[in-house]
Amino acid sequence: MPKKNNYHTGRVNEEMARELTEILRAVKDPRVSKSFISILRVDTAADLRNATIHYSVLGEGRDEVKKGLKSATGFIRRELAMRLNLRATPELCFVYDDSIEHGAHIAKLLEDLK
Repeated sequence: MPKKNNYHTGRVNEEMARELTEILRAVKDPRVSKSFISILRVDTAADLRNATIHYSVLGEGRDEVKKGLKSATGFIRRELAMRLNLRATPELCFVYDDSIEHGAHIAKLLEDLK
C-alpha cells in the first residue's frame, strides 16, 4: 500500500504545481503579479494536510515577493480548493529555492575556466 500513497502524493504534487502556476498569474498583489515566479517543486505531506511550495524569482525583489505570497496565501489556497478535488486543501508554506541561481553561478564559473 505505501506505493499507492506515494503515487497519489506525487500526482497531487504535480497537479498543485500546475495549478499554482496559473493561480499566481491571477494574484492582484503587485509584489506577486509583477514578478516572474517559477514553481520548482511542491512537497505535500502524506496526509495532505501541509504542502511546501519551492519557488524561484527571476530578477530582484525576492523579499517583496515572499511578503506578497504570504499575504496572498488565503486567496491561493481558496483557488486551489476550487480547482483540485481534494477532501481537504493543504496548508501552504512558500519556501524560496535558489538552486537555479546556484546552477547559473556554477555555469558561469565553468565558462570562465575555458
